[in-house]
Amino acid sequence: MKEVPTLHPHYQAMIRAAPFVALATVGAAVDVTPRGDAPGFVEIEDERTLMLPDRRGNNRIDSLRNIITDPRVALLFLIPGIGETLRVNGRGEISVDPTLLERFAIDGKAPRSVLVVHVTTVFFQCSRAVVRADLWNPDTRIPRSALPSTGTILKALSDARVGGEEYDRALPERVKATLY
Repeated sequence: MKEVPTLHPHYQAMIRAAPFVALATVGAAVDVTPRGDAPGFVEIEDERTLMLPDRRGNNRIDSLRNIITDPRVALLFLIPGIGETLRVNGRGEISVDPTLLERFAIDGKAPRSVLVVHVTTVFFQCSRAVVRADLWNPDTRIPRSALPSTGTILKALSDARVGGEEYDRALPERVKATLY
């Protein structure tokens, strides 16, 4: 009963509250990519259509490449503090329409493209996985220093051509300057 072919108003409320969504695509390789922004960044055009801006990231275009060859997409919305997740399946198309891009501009910076998702199924997932993971409990957060830094990982993977301590020192400002 919880699976429907349209964005029920309750499901729309969940989408509007979500600052994070995982986008899964299929193509030469299966891909899942994180997408996040202020709640409401995924816009609801109508009960069968979602729009997701393609913001700056790691400059990989795996998802976009996949959508060109196979338009099937799946979205998993996460809302901090809420155990249930929302799953949306559909068919994606990539738009570079200037008017649409401008609609998603932040600080005068438009996304490179907008993913238009034509919804086929929508349903909520129970909270068991989130509860088992204790995902929203601040007491279970791992300090960043407990794992290798981005610079450390890049240095090791690139035989020291990229990365290291200087990379880590510059990273917070670089992220801030290139967020949109």
